Amino acid sequence: MSASTLLLAVGYAAPRKGVPATASFRTWVEATLRGARRRKATELSIRIVGEAEGRSLNRDYRGKDYATNVLSFPAELPPGVVLPLIGDLAICAPVVAREAQEQGKASRNHWAHMTVHGVLHLLGYDHIEDAEAEAMEALEKRILASLDIADPYAADGEN
Repeated sequence: MSASTLLLAVGYAAPRKGVPATASFRTWVEATLRGARRRKATELSIRIVGEAEGRSLNRDYRGKDYATNVLSFPAELPPGVVLPLIGDLAICAPVVAREAQEQGKASRNHWAHMTVHGVLHLLGYDHIEDAEAEAMEALEKRILASLDIADPYAADGEN
């Protein structure tokens, strides 16, 4: 693999109506990698899930019994194993659609935001501490602006 290679697998385990095509996810992931200045080969997968699977994953891995918009599962490679794998994302289609409508956002823009947000988590960014949250949010805004998408936090103050 060359230094700038992206290997992306997108799986659809939910109805595809209203869900972006693989090419859109590739564009958003590439923009995130550029924005985060990652120049190494990168491999990740994105699984589009329904409400039941999203809820099950969130309950099993985070102890929260509801479906959430995006879950990130960073790769945990054994010591000494060097692979371009950064992890997996599960994006819950019904939750993303509902949030976009409730927040008055274009669906495609919200999908882009959730993808950027999830990939940043896979790259090690987090929003637990205030300073981390501010840095991650600022990077999200810059990446989305590079895609001609307005600040997703301006309308509703979500964190």
